[in-house]
Amino acid sequence: MGEASLSIAIIVEGKNDRSRLRRLLTSDIEIHCTFGSLNTERLEKLKKKIGASEVYLFTDNDSSGKKIRGILRDTFPDAEQIYTRRGYAGVEGTPDEYLIQQLEKAGLEEFIIYPLQDAALGFPIE
Repeated sequence: MGEASLSIAIIVEGKNDRSRLRRLLTSDIEIHCTFGSLNTERLEKLKKKIGASEVYLFTDNDSSGKKIRGILRDTFPDAEQIYTRRGYAGVEGTPDEYLIQQLEKAGLEEFIIYPLQDAALGFPIE
């Protein structure tokens, strides 16, 4: 890795998606919203905010989410893609376990805040 100072930004569609992920990720990771439709002005603002950060796209698995992902992919061609499963009600409706699995798959485990009940399993208190 080497560059510890490299910041990471995840782009989601709405503020519910953002607050959903915020609970699972440390504050080292910035989470930005597209708030639905993307026009040139909004894309420019996003680009300015994100700057040189490493970008991850995490949009809903529906037609509008795919459309937004397509536009974001053109704007951030080097972005990593994170997907939620079809049938979940978007990122905000995805169970924590599945979100965590996808974040791990994207290589973000060092930033994940694991739910407490999981940490308590399998660790006998002596």
